[in-house]
Amino acid sequence: MKEIDLRSDTVTRPTKEMLQAIMTAKVGDDVYKEDPTVNELEEKLAKMFGMDEALFFPTGSMANQAAIKLHTQPGEQLICDKWAHVYNYEGGGVSFNSGVSCKLVDGDRGMITADQVVDNINPPDFYHSPLTSLVCLENTTNKGGGACYDLEEIKKIRKVCNEHGLGLHLDGARLFNALVKKGEDPKDYGKIFDTISVCLSKGLGTPMGSVLIGKKELMKNAIRVRKVLGGGMRQVGFMAAAGVFALDHHVDRLKKDNDRAAEIGNALSKQSYISKVEPVETNIVIFYLKDIEKEADFLKALTEQNIRISNMGHGKLRIVTHLDYTEEMHQRFLSVLENIQL
Repeated sequence: MKEIDLRSDTVTRPTKEMLQAIMTAKVGDDVYKEDPTVNELEEKLAKMFGMDEALFFPTGSMANQAAIKLHTQPGEQLICDKWAHVYNYEGGGVSFNSGVSCKLVDGDRGMITADQVVDNINPPDFYHSPLTSLVCLENTTNKGGGACYDLEEIKKIRKVCNEHGLGLHLDGARLFNALVKKGEDPKDYGKIFDTISVCLSKGLGTPMGSVLIGKKELMKNAIRVRKVLGGGMRQVGFMAAAGVFALDHHVDRLKKDNDRAAEIGNALSKQSYISKVEPVETNIVIFYLKDIEKEADFLKALTEQNIRISNMGHGKLRIVTHLDYTEEMHQRFLSVLENIQL
């Protein structure tokens, strides 16, 4: 029985076509900025988002951490949702790398509003509190179950940032899922944000890598920060080639992941053992059992069918659809959910 791994969209393996692109890539030493395929990837994404420059990073966390460092000074503070990846899942890097604290906002499924941003800006002349210098948004939201921001709300947040002299960074780890879902243009995001991190190894299915895209005045120091964080790479064009291939061939197919997640959410909502399924917009499904005491039994039932999902704690379970999750797997998984007895 073939394993169905729905823990994350990071578990994918390169397709045969992507492997071919990797094997035939032209490479050089990227620390010298002499890797032609890395340069191609960076230029492609900068152009796609209508932004000035882009820089390839080994991980999304490092790209986010570099962006925060570029925007802030030690002792300052950024505003983000309480479920934000930069706060919960980057090892305390905000404080360790940048000496910055986080003002956590109680948003809706990981999304905050312009009014909430205003309410959480510290008075700049009140020297007892940290100086607010940055707002970090996440689209789609991870802990929020793949929720997508409304672009008009983001524009309102940009206006607040302009009025208060704040930077605006987007953790766009799953941004392409949102773009496909809403039919939006990447350039709309490039016009709003100062910096955007885009992950290539989630929905797009590459083995590794994220790209930080941004305005020239900020990005001029990005390569120095990447060096300090240990992110300089050599013939990494092999991995950049996977990114170029994914941007050319794997964006439109994200609709399949989004649609299958919606079908899973719908199937779960019909089961007697489920208490709640969060709204499903993209490729993440968050749900809760009626009886939290039976969580181990539920996960064991899935394991016996060679199915793996994520346990996020406190009764919160997560399913993520992805490139390697086939229609055959999808139909089998739906059948398993319908036949579990708790």
